[in-house]
Amino acid sequence: MTDSRVPALTQERHVTEITLKQQVQDPALETRKREILAEADASGVKFLRLQFTDILGVIKNVEVPDRQFATALDGKVMFDGSSIEGFVRIEESDMFLTPDLSTFRIFPWTDPSGEKVARLICDITNPDGTSFAGCPRQTLKRAIEQAGSRGFSMSAGPEAEFFLFQTRDEEPTTETHDAAGYFDLTPVDQGEDVRRQIVLMLEQMGFEVEASHHEAAWGQHEIDFRHDDVLTAADNVSTFRFVVKNVARRNGVHATFMPKPVFGVNGSGMHTHQSLLRDGVNAFHDADGPFELSRICMNYIGGLLQHAEAFCAITNPLVNSYKRLVPGYEAPTHIAWSERNRSPLIRIPATRGASTRIELRMPDPSCNPYLAFAAMLRAGLDGIDNDLDPGAPVSKNIYKMSQRERRSLRIDELPQNLDAALDQLERSALMRDTLGDHIFEHFIEAKRREWFEYLQQVSAWEIGRYLKVY
Repeated sequence: MTDSRVPALTQERHVTEITLKQQVQDPALETRKREILAEADASGVKFLRLQFTDILGVIKNVEVPDRQFATALDGKVMFDGSSIEGFVRIEESDMFLTPDLSTFRIFPWTDPSGEKVARLICDITNPDGTSFAGCPRQTLKRAIEQAGSRGFSMSAGPEAEFFLFQTRDEEPTTETHDAAGYFDLTPVDQGEDVRRQIVLMLEQMGFEVEASHHEAAWGQHEIDFRHDDVLTAADNVSTFRFVVKNVARRNGVHATFMPKPVFGVNGSGMHTHQSLLRDGVNAFHDADGPFELSRICMNYIGGLLQHAEAFCAITNPLVNSYKRLVPGYEAPTHIAWSERNRSPLIRIPATRGASTRIELRMPDPSCNPYLAFAAMLRAGLDGIDNDLDPGAPVSKNIYKMSQRERRSLRIDELPQNLDAALDQLERSALMRDTLGDHIFEHFIEAKRREWFEYLQQVSAWEIGRYLKVY
């Protein structure tokens, strides 16, 4: 998952040339720094990865040796932002990596060099100490602050599916290592050992894993970890993808979070369970409300439905994402909600009380989790602010409805390709405000380029369909 093309460290002498925003020393923060240094020393950690995520959701990192750990914890490590997709121009390149000390983890495996390595997840700041407009993690933090101003905090539980494929000459193929189906066991599911190793590694990284199982397609898997506050959930998705890929590689197989790698089978989704808390109490539950759902929950659903077309390019950001969002493979294609039916965009799991939540079924695991969760949260908050009514739940299978029946129920469709999704995103004032001008414009520019590159390709399907006929 980590991109090998890491930006080079700016020499430390340059740090003294930059005036940082003066901050009052926090005793608790200084204590935590000393704890991290002591833990790293006791565990024999020789290298520290300062991780961050670019606009497209790819993990980047700058690695420092142990003699630079104190400098890194103080947020004084710089990197060249001009080398990162969609960040800054070369004349504005110096950026600081400001670590979130709560994210310190020691990788539970030994590096190929034989050394122990740890990581910290970082925010990106400008040389004057202000937040960098292109930092996806801080985009989510802004959405969290807006929810907090209304008295809410968001809890999220993403379910990121993935495929395990065989490799040939160290190159990934789309050949599966098993012929198992949903919930199958060994010896049919040869990926069970790999899944078990992934679970053990995740637990050592601080995850509370609830379950793991084989998914519907051959070679497809799911590992469910406990829901958490939305920022931690986004960090966890990023860490999860890295761990899965790392463990797979060590077992000689390739893990991919590509939404639809194989024709004719289910694709990989990232169904996202979410709820709002107010004063620690689930704000989505109302014992006297319809379906035991509160007005806040209904409005939140209304906001997601209202803005689904606009944020689809964020939650489903690849050309390939829309090969998954087709009828017949358990992925949503229409904008509706249901109490139990799995064909609409939003499903309400049966549990109530403190566990009341909604499940948004459209996102896929290729998305940037920070941007995707920020988009979902802002859409839901807009529904609350404007008292948006989601309409009646749809109990029938939408896939089997006629076009006339769907039209009579006012059930709209999700965009059918990345180009159409980007058109919807460009028209959304809410999504521009959510992402900020910098990320909004650079994201659309990068994705328009991806779409244009796709249009120029001639696929095997086209050759097979047209070459002999025309």
